Amino acid sequence: METLQVNNTGRNLMVCFCLLITSVIIVSGNPQQTGKEVDPNANSVNQFNNHETSMPRFAEPIPNVTVSIGRDALLACVVDNLRGFKVAWVRVDTQTILSIHHNVITQNPRVTLSYNDHRSWYLHIRDVHEEDRGWYMCQVNTDPMRSRQGYLQVVVPPSIIDKETSTDMVVREASNATLICKAAGYPEPYVMWRREDGDDINYNGDTVNFIDGEVLHITRVSRLHMGAYLCIASNGVPPSISKRVTLKVQFPPMLTISNQLVGGYIGQDIKLECHTEAFPTSINFWTTEKGDMIVSDMTVSGEKYEAISTDSGYNKYMILKIRKLSPQDFGSYKCVAKNSLGETDGFIKLDQIAVPSRPMAITEEPDEDRKDYDDDDNDGANGGPSETVFNSLPTDNSSLNSDAVRWSHDGVFGWIASAGCCWIASTLVSGR
Repeated sequence: METLQVNNTGRNLMVCFCLLITSVIIVSGNPQQTGKEVDPNANSVNQFNNHETSMPRFAEPIPNVTVSIGRDALLACVVDNLRGFKVAWVRVDTQTILSIHHNVITQNPRVTLSYNDHRSWYLHIRDVHEEDRGWYMCQVNTDPMRSRQGYLQVVVPPSIIDKETSTDMVVREASNATLICKAAGYPEPYVMWRREDGDDINYNGDTVNFIDGEVLHITRVSRLHMGAYLCIASNGVPPSISKRVTLKVQFPPMLTISNQLVGGYIGQDIKLECHTEAFPTSINFWTTEKGDMIVSDMTVSGEKYEAISTDSGYNKYMILKIRKLSPQDFGSYKCVAKNSLGETDGFIKLDQIAVPSRPMAITEEPDEDRKDYDDDDNDGANGGPSETVFNSLPTDNSSLNSDAVRWSHDGVFGWIASAGCCWIASTLVSGR
């Protein structure tokens, strides 16, 4: 058995070898030496080339098309040498036949077909929807079937999802506030927050002009955060869109009086000023020293009192004008501000001062009678202008009595008296 196997193996190897030699001789043989050209596939190649030349072919690829939702889309298929073959449009993802040659097959009324010179075949889609997004194939019914594909991209401009977006918000000062904005669109929109007035935002310790993202979270809200905020969504598809959200911050009234002590003389018109901050908006009024509320009628000419109030956001500026001061008008006046969260007030004292002297001319003294001052003491010496010196008054009411401080400049006398941080100007006159 072993000897038989060896012999059989040797026989097989010999057969394979002979076949290999024969093949080599055939392959390596030189046709020129035999006088004959051997090309068994030549006829087949020529037949195939002739067949391909006569078959339909696509003159150009189907371009991808991008269109906004609601607009019309056009897909073009150009076929040369169509002859008696037919063209069909197919929706690839759903395998839906849209048209065959001159006939529209789909029941979608937004799809129509047009063609030109039996070469260009156009698929029209009117009022494009998002579900129209996808691949479309142009087919020619050759054997095998020939086709080209193009992609229809449907983009959607951004829109704000109202039910998932914050509305106007009211919070107490020092609490936290969170504003949320949700947007839809394709591609996915980018969302940012900014103040409508363009001011910077004090955002958790940083000062920024805008906040990226859908969420605007502010810790320890202050009255400075009060205002209108814009949620802006964009995705490169016009138009961008925004929504306005108002943040209101509640706090009790706060009152500031710049001059708590004011001087006036008999017959003078005087003005008292008061500044308040509050939200909700406060009710502001003035009272006399006796507690009587001052009611003014600005429509009546010559009215004793005129109360003016100017609003600017949560700020309110109050002015009380008192005409032709009489002895009964001197005393304390109170500025009051109230809202649902609290009440505050402040006092302004109106003191009487002497009626100022009539203006008088100052004549220059003869040179021989003029007293010389050292340059360090008076820059106005030797015929120069008189020097104006500014002094600070204490803010306490007891330091201002009825003796007014007189000042002169360029030969004119006047009077000034004020309270709080007020300055008095006095003039040093040479030789007086």
